[in-house]
Amino acid sequence: MEKNVLNVVDVWKAYDELEVLKGVSFELAKREVKVIFGPSGSGKSTLLRCINMLTPPDKGEIYLSGQNLIAPGVDLNAMRAKIGMVFQHFNLFSHLKAIDNVSVGLRRVKGFTKEDARAKALDALYQVKMAEWAEHYPAQLSGGQQQRVGIARALAMKPDLILFDEPTSALDPELIGEVLQVMLEIAKAGTTMVVVTHEMGFARAVASEMIFLDQGVVIERGTPEHFFVSPETERVKHFLRQINILYGHHEELLKEFNED
Repeated sequence: MEKNVLNVVDVWKAYDELEVLKGVSFELAKREVKVIFGPSGSGKSTLLRCINMLTPPDKGEIYLSGQNLIAPGVDLNAMRAKIGMVFQHFNLFSHLKAIDNVSVGLRRVKGFTKEDARAKALDALYQVKMAEWAEHYPAQLSGGQQQRVGIARALAMKPDLILFDEPTSALDPELIGEVLQVMLEIAKAGTTMVVVTHEMGFARAVASEMIFLDQGVVIERGTPEHFFVSPETERVKHFLRQINILYGHHEELLKEFNED
């Protein structure tokens, strides 16, 4: 297990009678980007919540850098500090400025001094092109800017991996591109990521592997080329046709990324 940052092994999760995850397994090596996609209600967000143990699985095992998170006596707070999370709805503290939203975890979880935490937070904000907005409150920022602060907050902690739960789905269409651009850049820089998204242009540009989840089961997995050239199942073909209609591919980002 040690060679991978993450190993998800036969994970099951039910809420009362509703089985949400039914034996999901995958692995993630350092610097890889896994894109998980599928219809609403397929278990994608629950899978991410199981990985960071906000929702412990009913069965199965999850290894982070070789450490079994399900094992008795494991320090979950210490392990969660190694997993960054970027949420659909930003989850920023409204009473804190951008720089304080990013630095608060460094101070409370990692024990940095106020000065050191601010310096690292500013560096993270610079990475997501938000340094000039450091002293602004969330209410003074657009949705795209708030989400970039959310990404900076995750980056600042220097986690083993970052989970993204549909990070653009709450944004107005004109703001999606700025968030995807930041995600493209940090992926290119080697950030280890698991991304739940419908943004197929992003997936095509950076995914090491794509995993199609439906009704809690992995239906198909493969490279972006596999999915966009020759998907195997009718279920996936139908879904991709629907996604084509509903979501933009942001091909200009893909073009820019591939030209770098």
